[in-house]
Amino acid sequence: MFAICNLAIVPLRAESNDRSELVSQVLFGEHFKILEQITNWTKIKLAFDGYEGWVDNKQFQLISEEQYQAISNSAAILNADLIEYITTPNNFLIPIPIGSSLSFLDFPEINTAQFSFEGVKICGIKPKSELIKTAFMYLNAPYLWGGKTPFGIDCSGFTQMVYKLNGYSILRDASQQATQGEALSFIEESEPGDLAFFDNEEGKIIHVGMIMENNYIIHAHGKVRIDRLDHLGIYNVDTGRHSHNLRVIKKIV
Repeated sequence: MFAICNLAIVPLRAESNDRSELVSQVLFGEHFKILEQITNWTKIKLAFDGYEGWVDNKQFQLISEEQYQAISNSAAILNADLIEYITTPNNFLIPIPIGSSLSFLDFPEINTAQFSFEGVKICGIKPKSELIKTAFMYLNAPYLWGGKTPFGIDCSGFTQMVYKLNGYSILRDASQQATQGEALSFIEESEPGDLAFFDNEEGKIIHVGMIMENNYIIHAHGKVRIDRLDHLGIYNVDTGRHSHNLRVIKKIV
């Protein structure tokens, strides 16, 4: 079975209950495969990044396998504004966040609610230089474990969404993203848009941020903020202390 998210922001949980950990979010228009169903909950696997979790049975629309493949094979069209609105035939407005998927609106057999969108769309692969411009759209967004929107976002959700809006696909978690791309030996080899990964005392990757010019980094820590980056890690400009230990820098594009 297959389905599509027809609501603005749906929580993706680790287990099948409302009090379970929020591991990610499913944004409007994202499609997925159904792995398992129980009374009130469905375990899903997102088409975009293969991420798995549980969603409420009332928060998606079933589609056929053919429709799932049609969306997968179509060009990715995303909402490019921080917040925009989907309009229903009776002129109700549904707010959707930046990065929501709009591709399915062009398929009448899927868009049975006859949603329409008149906002700014984005599609295709953008130059690497656009990554930092996109990152600034999330500046000061509050940190939210599992979040993917300007209303709450975590470190890897931030980097994934910035890359997604520029036409690039990277995995969901920081530890997963750290397996992608080409490792660089020194900060001086990096370019704006490259990703820096940070570990804990056990050597586990626990944080990611995006490198900017002149040894600055933009990352989600309390909020999406800008700090200094050096060979030790992230130097917090407010506390005057290092907050994260640098492990590796990766060039993704």
